[in-house]
Amino acid sequence: MGDKNKKAGILLLLPLLLLSILTGCAGGNQSGARHQEIINVSYDPTREFYRDYNMMFRNWYKEQTGVTVNVVQSHGGSGKQALEVANGLKADVVTLALEADVNEIKNAGLIQDGYVNRLPASSSPYTSTIVFLVRKGNPKKINDWDDLIRPGVGVITPNPKTSGGARWNYLAAWYYFERQGQSIAQIEANMQKLYRNVLVLDSGARGATTTFVENGQGDVLIAWENEAFLTLQENPGEYWIVVPSASILCQPTVAEVDANTKRHGTHDVTQAYLKYLYSTPAQELEAKYFFRPCNRAVAEKYQKASRSRVIRGVPKDGKWIAADIDMTDIRHFGGWDRATREHFADEARFDRIYTLKH
Repeated sequence: MGDKNKKAGILLLLPLLLLSILTGCAGGNQSGARHQEIINVSYDPTREFYRDYNMMFRNWYKEQTGVTVNVVQSHGGSGKQALEVANGLKADVVTLALEADVNEIKNAGLIQDGYVNRLPASSSPYTSTIVFLVRKGNPKKINDWDDLIRPGVGVITPNPKTSGGARWNYLAAWYYFERQGQSIAQIEANMQKLYRNVLVLDSGARGATTTFVENGQGDVLIAWENEAFLTLQENPGEYWIVVPSASILCQPTVAEVDANTKRHGTHDVTQAYLKYLYSTPAQELEAKYFFRPCNRAVAEKYQKASRSRVIRGVPKDGKWIAADIDMTDIRHFGGWDRATREHFADEARFDRIYTLKH
């Protein structure tokens, strides 16, 4: 009977031992784990960058700690991505198109106040701006924002209700018309003309690029600078970039989702993941994918002022970030809380402009 009891006890313990082993190997919340997994919820035009960055970080972190990190990526329209996280998507880190989207997650109680001050450059390791992508030869002779309101010009831009990039597009256009000395009524009238010319409002920036490049719709794509350069790189000779006379400094924002990393036990690896974005190798990689690194020394290596505002190709080394743009930033619009309230909230200016566009 004693031997039978011993065997029964061993059999009962085996499932518990197996569960312990599996949990220790695979989970991010076990001390001494040699493998960890984190989820990065990002916006559309970062797909290629984070594919390479995640491998770079994985190699570096393993050298430093002996721990292998698997990063699961999610991409989509920034506003939609923020809503998914606020509603329960278990992101450890968000790398979104603008601070306002991260604030939606903060307001849901998942990110602590003051997150923008945890990392350099207000938690924006890289920036971008807004340019135009046109077809080879620029058949519609598009040179600036006022050309986008001419009859017969087909415009492609995402939906500001779901896409962070689309909000930057909208604000860059607004700033241009404002610089012309126009009144609010005149600006709104021109914005209505612009959106009257929009053929498709995709949910995110990459979807808009697909509509323009792969589906062949429209005469001009209002695009992130990095997305436009990637298109030139991937389709040599097929497209030109037109740099408008006025644009906006786009500041994508990164943050740890505190409530989730506490639950998952991934705070340390998530902090390392975010801080490594500011390392010289990561800043070089950001520039390789045509983002503007916050490290000035790295950025200056990649900046070239074009003699013309039309860019027809990317140099073989890829070192080209348009430097001669008159840019404002979100402070011009009173910060994101005010800009959201005045322009992008329900029944605010964008809704009125889009409703009245016809």
